[in-house]
Amino acid sequence: MAASPPPPPDPQFVLRGTQSAVNALHFCEGAAAQGQPLLFSGSQSGLVHVWSLRTQRTVTTLDGHGGQSVTWLQTLPQGTPLLSQGRDLRLCLWDLAEGRNAVVDCVRLESAGFCRSSVLAEGRPRWMLAVPGKGSEEVQILEMPSKTSVCTLKPEAGAKLGMPMCLGPWQADPSSRPLLLAGYEDGSVTLWDVSERKVRSRVVCHEEPLMGLDFDSQKARGVSGSAGKALAVWSLDGQQTLQIRSTHELTNPGIAEVTIRPDRKILATAGWDHRVRVFHWRTMRPLAVLTFHSASVHCVAFAADGLLAAGSKDQRISVWSLYPRG
Repeated sequence: MAASPPPPPDPQFVLRGTQSAVNALHFCEGAAAQGQPLLFSGSQSGLVHVWSLRTQRTVTTLDGHGGQSVTWLQTLPQGTPLLSQGRDLRLCLWDLAEGRNAVVDCVRLESAGFCRSSVLAEGRPRWMLAVPGKGSEEVQILEMPSKTSVCTLKPEAGAKLGMPMCLGPWQADPSSRPLLLAGYEDGSVTLWDVSERKVRSRVVCHEEPLMGLDFDSQKARGVSGSAGKALAVWSLDGQQTLQIRSTHELTNPGIAEVTIRPDRKILATAGWDHRVRVFHWRTMRPLAVLTFHSASVHCVAFAADGLLAAGSKDQRISVWSLYPRG
C-alpha cells in the first residue's frame, strides 16, 4: 500500500494584533529590513499594519480610512511607496520614507463595491491606475499623480456583466499599449484595450461572481476563482483572444483571492472554508491544503523569496515557507 503523503507543515510564524479581520496583504521588497521584506496588512477596522518579519512585530500602524475596512494595498517602485484602498471611498497615497507615515494625496472613489483597484502601467514620473467607476459596471482609468481621467471602460449596452469584482494589468513590455483584465459579477473575464476603450475578448469562466484573478504574462495564462467551487485556468493567444484551458473542482465553494508566486512555480488560494490551497502552476496539481485558520481566509500574498502570507477573518496572519524557490 502506498505511503500517505506527509501532513502539511505548521506556519513558520503567526502575526497577531490586528484586532479585526485581515482583508488585504502586500509584501514590500523595496523597504527591506535587514534583508527581509516588510509585510503590509489591511484590516476591517481601517488600519494598515506594517510588519517586520525579522521581529514579527508591527513597525508602525497607519490610520487613514476613518475606521472603514481596507480592501487593497500596493507599493510602487518610485515616488510615493504605498497605496491603500478603503470602504470609505478613499484611495490613499502614503509617504513612508525615512520613518514618515503621512497621507500625501487621496483619490476619491465613486463606488464602494467590492472591486480592488490595480496599478495599470508604471512609469516615471507618471503612471496609470484602474479604479471602480461611478456606474456599477464601470472601471475608471486615471493618470497619476495628476489624477486626470484617461477614460471610462463601460460594457456595451445589454452586456449585463454586473459589477467589476477584480482588476489586473497586462502589458507585454513597457512600450506596448496597456491592457486591463477585469473579472465581473457574471463570472466572466474581460480583456480591455485601454487606449481604444473597447473589449478585446471576453470569456465566461465561472457560474458565480468572480472574486479574484492573477495573470502570468510570460506564459500568457491566467487563473481565477469565484464564489463557486472551481478554479478556472485561461489563456490569451496571439490574437489576444481569451480561451478557457481547464477548470479544477474544489472541495468547498468560495475563493476570496488567488495569487501566483513571482517565480511562476506555484499558486495559492484564499478560501471561505478557512483553508489555503497550494497548486503547481504548470500542471495545477494540488500540493497542499493549509488548515491553520479558524475562519474565512480573505487574502494571500507571496514575497519575492517565496514566503506565503495568509490573512483571515480570525484576525491572524499566518506566514509559511513552502516549496522553496530554486
